[in-house]
Amino acid sequence: MPDQIMLSIKTDPAHRMTVRWRTDASVPDGYALYRPAGSDEKWRRADAKKNTFETDLDVSNYFFADMTGLAPDAEYEYSVGDDACRSAVFVFRTARAQFDRFSFLCLSDIQTGGPEPPADYSVLGEVVKKILAEHPECEFILTAGDNTNCGQTDVQWTGLMNGLRGIAERIPVMLCMGNHDDMGFADYFSFTGKYYSEHATYFTNQLLYAYNDNGPDGWKVANYAFDYGNVHFDVLGTSGYEEMNAWLLEDAAKSRQTWKFAVHHFPVCYAGPTLECEDTYPALRDGMEQCDIVFSGHEHSFARSYPRRKDGLYDRPSEGTVHYNVGSGNRNPPGTRVVPKVWNAKTYEHEEDLSMFSVVDIDGETCTLTAYVEDGRIVDRCVIDKKSDTITPVDCAPRYNRPRLKFKGYDLGMCTEHTLPRLLNGVWYICPGAVMSFTGGTAIRTAGRIRVEIYGKFAEFTENSSVMLTEKGEAPMSAPCLRLDENQLFVPVADFCKPLRMHHFVFEHNNFITIESETEARPVPTQP
Repeated sequence: MPDQIMLSIKTDPAHRMTVRWRTDASVPDGYALYRPAGSDEKWRRADAKKNTFETDLDVSNYFFADMTGLAPDAEYEYSVGDDACRSAVFVFRTARAQFDRFSFLCLSDIQTGGPEPPADYSVLGEVVKKILAEHPECEFILTAGDNTNCGQTDVQWTGLMNGLRGIAERIPVMLCMGNHDDMGFADYFSFTGKYYSEHATYFTNQLLYAYNDNGPDGWKVANYAFDYGNVHFDVLGTSGYEEMNAWLLEDAAKSRQTWKFAVHHFPVCYAGPTLECEDTYPALRDGMEQCDIVFSGHEHSFARSYPRRKDGLYDRPSEGTVHYNVGSGNRNPPGTRVVPKVWNAKTYEHEEDLSMFSVVDIDGETCTLTAYVEDGRIVDRCVIDKKSDTITPVDCAPRYNRPRLKFKGYDLGMCTEHTLPRLLNGVWYICPGAVMSFTGGTAIRTAGRIRVEIYGKFAEFTENSSVMLTEKGEAPMSAPCLRLDENQLFVPVADFCKPLRMHHFVFEHNNFITIESETEARPVPTQP
């Protein structure tokens, strides 16, 4: 019997709907039967494409049928299977012929479950059914990744699809891949031998023909695009960033839709204290900046950024891209703890054992984003209006009259109140001791010297010297170490970052410097 039945959108949702299902390997072919709901019309037949895939549990056939020639804004009933075994009859509604007003549901990090089968996604099903009952205006579901807790096992995918039973048969589900979706274990049941599948074999094989085959070469299925109403959507995977960026630029240039949205699991404007986005940004920066909004997840917490373009934070939607981190959709309290970040206009410390979700309402040139907690509380509601080029409520991005210093977007506060960055002869200087005081790194001060240690690296600077000492020996600096404010030693920020495997970015428009690190480790000073 067919199971794991799921609707999805390819092109022209007013006249076409795709349905996907699974059988065991003994079923050679399959087809969908469909007709206007409640009618006595003859059933129309859509033959399915088949993909046979061997999982860690067994061999299954996955079928994908495109139901075409549909009438706009109409209900259709359908079933899937073959001559011997057919599913129950389900009903869906097509989109309008031409429309620029609609709503969709955005979820992220809906994964759950430990190693013991079956992976129980029943809570997810209950939550999503409740959301859709309260928000029947939502016409499809868009996820921002981590649909499974360990995507390289059939145990998790079976659990997910069981959780979506009664939902995915009647409303399209558009899945974005997350890092957990391409994660696996050599022995899933003991969680040993962790690995990542670069091409996410389980994700791609189970969804092979569910979505448009229009992503970048070599990285299709995990990357795809579709139009709905006046919005163009780019759904992004987690590997092949160079090809993805080129595809985003090309795809955006071809689109004539009013809105351009992207969804990518890893947040650019993250809210956690130790996270990083070096892989995503700037690798995907040029492509992402063609979009009005980029939806993300990963942190299990909510955040909405100011419009961001390159190294600048702005006020108007035309000036940048809004990065929107959805929060946990399956009662998964975050592993990170939200802190105020310079790039976020709004954050919510989502640490309750409740789901979060967002409803996106499109009305012509207006987009309303509403973030909810499962119990009905509204965490954030903002309106992006292209016509007036405004975002309400009004939140102005900071513009400082004196240069400020941030670490991973977090203001160093009292640590640098009187030791702010200084621009001398075209070189930006910072106080390394203040950075260590804030981060939990170690600063050892001796006469005319300061040695800083963090993330297993060190650098030692000497007053008036243009040479620093690192774990690789002496290294030249771009300018000498100087004694400046509060009688503290200052060093060029670029020279400070290099031996510690950090990077810095100067936000000239906003007048601050942020130091970034590729690691998510937590520096803790040694206590003898």
